[in-house]
Order: sequence, then structure tokens, then C-alpha cells
Amino acid sequence: MSAPVVTRFAPSPTGFLHIGGGRTALFNWLYAKRFGGKMLLRIEDTDRERSTEAAIAAILDGLQWLGITWDGDVVYQFARAARHREVAEKLLAEGKAYYCYASPQELEEMREAARAAGKPMRYDGRWRDRDPSEAPAGVKPVIRLKAPTEGETVVDDQVQGRVTWQNKDLDDLVLLRSDGTPTYMLAVVVDDHDMAVTHVIRGDDHLTNAARQTQIYQACGWDIPMFAHIPLIHGPDGAKLSKRHGALGVDAYRSLGYLPAALRNYLVRLGWSHGDQEFFSTEEMIAAFDLSGVGRSPARFDFAKLEHLNGHYMRASSDEELVKAIEVILPEVGPAKGAPAQLSPELRAKFVAAMPGLKERAKTLVELIDSAYYLYAQRPLSFEPKAEQLLADGGRARVAALLPALKALPEWTAASTEGAVRAFAEETGAKLGQVAQPLRAALTGRSTSPGLFDVMAVLGREESLARLEDQAAKA
Repeated sequence: MSAPVVTRFAPSPTGFLHIGGGRTALFNWLYAKRFGGKMLLRIEDTDRERSTEAAIAAILDGLQWLGITWDGDVVYQFARAARHREVAEKLLAEGKAYYCYASPQELEEMREAARAAGKPMRYDGRWRDRDPSEAPAGVKPVIRLKAPTEGETVVDDQVQGRVTWQNKDLDDLVLLRSDGTPTYMLAVVVDDHDMAVTHVIRGDDHLTNAARQTQIYQACGWDIPMFAHIPLIHGPDGAKLSKRHGALGVDAYRSLGYLPAALRNYLVRLGWSHGDQEFFSTEEMIAAFDLSGVGRSPARFDFAKLEHLNGHYMRASSDEELVKAIEVILPEVGPAKGAPAQLSPELRAKFVAAMPGLKERAKTLVELIDSAYYLYAQRPLSFEPKAEQLLADGGRARVAALLPALKALPEWTAASTEGAVRAFAEETGAKLGQVAQPLRAALTGRSTSPGLFDVMAVLGREESLARLEDQAAKA
């Protein structure tokens, strides 16, 4: 019986959870779920100068918002340094690693020689077979792996296919630095082994690392996990993804008003396909996901497609779900839009009532907040230029003439206000739009809004009439 599937997501906490990291985490999570396994989370915080608590918090928060869960406790790589050292020293004792006393100056000379020859820097193995008794005084050695010098190292990658490196082109990598701290290469292998990881799914910028790590696995006599190196995400122009393309933190997409389900659906389709299917529920993703569906060429990030997906998910969400999602981002987004940082019970009820009309048009929660301006706008309203124009061109006079009929309505509903407006248009020989457009402008401050009579119903009699009177007084 084969071992249960164990994947891992292992970010470095030197910044937020970026969009590529979010996709890598998602692929690991889906693969583990698909095969009834586990996904573990390891924070690779060995770079002490650049690792921060704030970045760790942002990564955990980003994963939770995306709906990606992990099994067991978070593993912190730095806390396992003693175990990494133990493995390096065991390899040393077995003759599979050695002390290297090459000075920084000697290494710089090797670097210069390689540069002059137009070749990558390779350590020349000068301490590989020398006796430590020849060591210069006062030099603290590093421990290097005694890597094979002949033959080849092969990785059968689940995405890239069979990849081969000539061992003569791979030098003896450092396992333990002169200050006794383990290198990234060693730490990753030891942690993956100890955590019983069966599948390493990560970006293809780690492909060469797979050769190095395979050599460490072989030296330790451990089983090598399956590797799957996913192509990176590029911008729409085919260049490496940068901030101008959307290489933002996952938290930024939350602030931009995307729903986690929509971003998850978008990310799963970046570099993975399942026929022509575009929309996936989480259950469908888990049931369908396999590494055979991951392409070899870089995926291109497309904001228009993400917006299209997000609009679909917004329309499919219940009104209550959308109001909850708005409440999450309001403290950050609201004040900039002139909206409150949180909804009062009365305003919240208006948002829920208005949501059927609001969600039909918007592609993001930020657009939704913006188009709901009429709900939270304070009198006197400020007007967009187009709305001001509608009122200036005889619109205020029409609003003033219509007011008595609206005030006389025995009940205030979408149907009753529509009846009064249509009757007024007929009596005055105006087209419905000539009455409805200035009315919309006076009530919302905008030239476009959800259905006018729904707007009036949600605002209620008192607020609607007060806003109309403000404009009628200027006629």
C-alpha cells in the first residue's frame, strides 16, 4: 500500500502572500484533498534578517481568507536548526560531506575566473579530499556535500517531465555555514523528510534546486518525494509578473473587492485546465484536480477575466453574504469612498434590501460600495457632473412639479412610485426618461443607478422626499 499523500506549502516570510504563492498553496491543498491526504504549512524563516512577524501574520491571514486550510501546527524552519545540523554532521561522519576551509578571497577568485570564462560559479572541490590537519589556523570551515562527480542526476517531474543534469556541472554545495547555521537546501530536505512529504509542488524557479536536493536525499539514503514544478505566472504581455500586472498580495485583492471564491476559481485556472470548464465550486475543483492538467508554459494574468469571474460569483451570492463581504472591507475602503467604516443596523437593512439591484451591475465589492452611494450619502448630496447636468437642464423644475403627486401617495412602494411617475409623464406629455433621469440624479447624485423605483423603495418616503425637496427648492 502506498504512503498517504502529504503536500506542503513553504513560504518565506519576507513579505505578504503574493498571488503566485496563493496559487501554489491552492494547488498543494487541492492535490492533498483530492487524494485524501494532508497539506502541511511550513514557514521558511531561516533568513533571520528579512523574516518578520508581520509577514508571517499576512501569510496566515491570506491563506485563511482564500479558504485554504492546513493540517496540524505550523512548522517554523528556524526552530529546527539543531536537527538540520545533526544531519550535516552525520553526513560528515559517514564521509558523505567534508569540511571546506576555502577563504572568502579564494571563493572570490573562483567567481572571477568563472565570470571571465562566461561560466556559472562552481566551487572547484579543493578541500574535497584534503585532510583537515592541513587547515589554515583560525578559519571556521563550512560543511559541503561530497556530491557525485560522474554520471547524472535525474528528476522525473510530474509537470516538466524527465529532467537530467550532468553531475560534473553540479558542485559540492554548502550544507552548514561557518557559523553553524544550515543552508536553505539542507533545511528543506530535512524538513520534507521529517514531515513525511510525498509530493513537492512548487514554482518552476525551484527546478534546479530539485537536482541539488535529490543529491542530499541520496546521500542521506532517504526516499525522494515526487516533484511537480509549476510554470510561473506572467503578465498579459508575457513578461514576468510584476506589480503593474497584478503581482499584489492576496490581501490587496481582498481590498480591491474580490470574493475569495472567485479568486480561488481564477487561480485554479491559471496554468491548470479541465476541458473547457470555467466555473468550479470547491467540491468540483477537488474532484477534478490532478497534476496531469497543469501546463508547461507560463500562465498569463488577466484582470478582465478575474473581474468577469468575480461578477459571476457576486450575482450567485446571496444578498446577506454580499453584505457580510462588504462589511469585511468597509473599514479600509469605506471612508475613501465617502462611506462609513461600518454599517449601522438601519443602513445594513438598506444594503440588504438594495442588493438585488446593486449586484447585477458590479464586478467587485468596491464597485458595489460605490454604486450604493445613494444609501449612505448625506444631504445635501454631491453630484457627478452628468447628474448635475440632468438637473440643470430643466430637471429641477420637473422634480418640483412631480413632488405633490409623490407626497400624496397613500403607500410608498416601487409599484406606487412608478405609477405616480408614469402618470405625471403622461399628463405633461413628457417621455418617461425625461422625468425619471432628473429624479434619479436628485435621489442618488449619479446619472446611473439600480432601478429607480427600487431605489425609492429602499430609501423610503422620508429620505426620498427630503432629497427631492432639496433640489426642488433650487428650481
